[in-house]
Amino acid sequence: MIPTVVWGTGNVGRAAIRAVAAHPALTLAAVIVHNADKVGRDAGELAGLDRELGVAATDDIEAVLGSQPRAVVYAASGDIRPGEALDDVVRSVRAGAVVVTPALYALYDQLSAPAEFRDPVLAAVAEGGGSLFVSGVDPGWGNDVLPLLVSGLGTVIDAVRCQEIFDYSTYEQEDSVRHLIGMGHPMEYEPLMLAETIPTMVWGGQIRLMARALGVEVEEIRETMARRPLETTVTTRTMGTFEAGTQGAVRFEVQGIVDGEPRIVIEHVTRIHPSCAPDWPVPPDGGDGAHRVVIEGRPRIEVSVEATDEGENRSAGGNATAVGRLVGAIDWLADAKPGLYDALDVPLRPAVGRLGRKSS
Repeated sequence: MIPTVVWGTGNVGRAAIRAVAAHPALTLAAVIVHNADKVGRDAGELAGLDRELGVAATDDIEAVLGSQPRAVVYAASGDIRPGEALDDVVRSVRAGAVVVTPALYALYDQLSAPAEFRDPVLAAVAEGGGSLFVSGVDPGWGNDVLPLLVSGLGTVIDAVRCQEIFDYSTYEQEDSVRHLIGMGHPMEYEPLMLAETIPTMVWGGQIRLMARALGVEVEEIRETMARRPLETTVTTRTMGTFEAGTQGAVRFEVQGIVDGEPRIVIEHVTRIHPSCAPDWPVPPDGGDGAHRVVIEGRPRIEVSVEATDEGENRSAGGNATAVGRLVGAIDWLADAKPGLYDALDVPLRPAVGRLGRKSS
């Protein structure tokens, strides 16, 4: 059994606790929290399970890493604190742990990562013997292993398009939805996540990674951006009211240009309410969210993934798939040599030993 720490108990951390508890090769060794109100509470309660797991949450990071856990699922956010997240991850790798996380966008394609992110991790690997694998859903499997797998079914490939189409009122991170993405703000507000070059910073690594796997050279990466206001005031189930005239929908593309054409495209269509931008793409089943891959060519191939968790919530379902990819990689990473890995290195494997296994 591989002693595994879950660091953070938010949207990703809850799912990570459940995934570790359900995995036949892992044992939950500790749960790290930052909120003092969570210290001492049982991990099963924090994860929304109907049983206790016998592991009390702690904020003593030094003690947890000092116990030399074999693995760490780093589930704390890196959206607005990438420097702090990198420091935490490096600290864990230096302690000898296999670390998996969705938090560090710059390291999704580790070969093209900036030196200020890559070099500290490689130094920690050399010093402590740990490893790091960064992945998620989008960025993550929705624009690496899934489109690359599906592309192998084609005869002629003209373009690869990866889409995330979501109603963000289901996403339980209101500060990010309102302030980082700008939902509910006046149209003149400039959200950080939509600023020029930021989409490329987040998803450009996935474009380069897919290009590397497909054996083509990306000449440049371009961005497109469109925003729509709400035509009427709407009230959402989880995030309250959004006023008419404020931002209600966003659509952007990160395009990998190959031979002068956008051949590898990551597209996001995000709404706060289905009434906004109804002419933009919607999930194939009409639900709250989907991840979709379209292979343009011969044959034309379309694959759509809808995942639900925590009461039929599609955002929670997406988080759970990201966690499944990461936690499912821990035993493979534990057997591999220390290093910095990406999605082309780490196989997506069948759920060996997990069929019928319950986490609650």
